[in-house]
Amino acid sequence: MTSVGEHLRQLREAKRMSLAEVSRETRVPIASVERIEADRFDELPGEVFVRGFLRAYAKALDVPADEVLARYTASRRVAWVTPLPITSPVRPARSRRFGVAIAFVLLLILFTLALSIVLRPRSDDMPQELSARDHTTHGVG
Repeated sequence: MTSVGEHLRQLREAKRMSLAEVSRETRVPIASVERIEADRFDELPGEVFVRGFLRAYAKALDVPADEVLARYTASRRVAWVTPLPITSPVRPARSRRFGVAIAFVLLLILFTLALSIVLRPRSDDMPQELSARDHTTHGVG
């Protein structure tokens, strides 16, 4: 079975259409039409655009778009089925532990700050013997 690009190129040549004619009719840039015919789909803007270009190309050649898209999907199936790399379960646990440690440190800082505010000595709360006002009123200084 020929590739999608090769298939479209053969159909275009059978209809004696130039790349410029296909580009004008589909409103797809010539460079993109050339990439399609060379099966260089990774060099095109994105999957949605590729499918739109293929649909427009098929319509310009009077070929069923579903046939062209099915051929494209079959050729790209290997790229879609590639397995994802297996990640180690240690990494998420490590990041979770790190987050818990940061939260604990922040809570400890907040607790210390609150405790220092609550336990801070105030001049009104001090016994008269330790008060600075007391020294100035009795002439000690």
